Amino acid sequence: MKKLPFGLTPDTGFFCPLQPHVEALNVLNFALNSGEALIKIVGEVGTGKTMLCRYLLNQLEGNRFVAYIPYPKLSAKELKFALAKELGIRINSDCRDDQLGQRIQTRLLNLNKKHGPVVLIIDEAQQLDAEGLETLRLFTNLETEQQKLIQIVLFGQPELDALLARPQLRQIKQRIVFSYRLQHLSLSQVRAYVFRRLSQVSSKKITFGWLANILLSHYSRGVPRLVNILCHKALLLAYGQDKQIISAKNLIRAAKDTEAVDTWLQNKLTILLAIFALITSSSAMAYWNLL
Repeated sequence: MKKLPFGLTPDTGFFCPLQPHVEALNVLNFALNSGEALIKIVGEVGTGKTMLCRYLLNQLEGNRFVAYIPYPKLSAKELKFALAKELGIRINSDCRDDQLGQRIQTRLLNLNKKHGPVVLIIDEAQQLDAEGLETLRLFTNLETEQQKLIQIVLFGQPELDALLARPQLRQIKQRIVFSYRLQHLSLSQVRAYVFRRLSQVSSKKITFGWLANILLSHYSRGVPRLVNILCHKALLLAYGQDKQIISAKNLIRAAKDTEAVDTWLQNKLTILLAIFALITSSSAMAYWNLL
């Protein structure tokens, strides 16, 4: 293999254009091209939000001026300082709030003349508090007669929706015209995801057995991060056995070794097999008695 196919670092070279992520990208591109001030992408832990975020950053590079805040657990003033830094503004720590806001607005106006509206991308947006979200709302008020000076994209977990549902934040919620919620991958999408990653790094035909694919979808619940963890461990097990086909047994062992995975099926498998054996043996005995 050229490199590990199932690492947890969001490598955009492994981006897989499956329906949930393509739809999210379409929403993002349409909203940004339409000049919308506020866009929201929500998804459960491990569903690929950061990968989407990085992919969007790559798409915008060279075309738009982009500011990126990866961890926004900041006070309102700290959030302004973080944006100022991303915009290339040098500010002393004792700068007054009104001066800080004015300098940000001036910088946005200058950037707008060259690049159009600045795109501010915030990852882990569920970390924002009410004061931080209100600060972002005030940023969206900055505009020329033709367009906004800044467009804000929020990537967050479902807790972000719960935060925005508060009555005191209804103003910012009303400004989110476009949003998208990432769904978990289906069985066929998990198969396509795994195949694409393997085919990008290896010329050998490394495959997952049909039952291994079903178990992978079951154990991971269609969450890409869990798919990566399980596949990485299953590949190591298959490599130790000098096999190119990943078996159901490899997946069961990988799941048992992963704390975030619900191993109900694996724990109950012995019981299910015992019940099946009992039913079949009882049927066989009944058949022989009839004879």
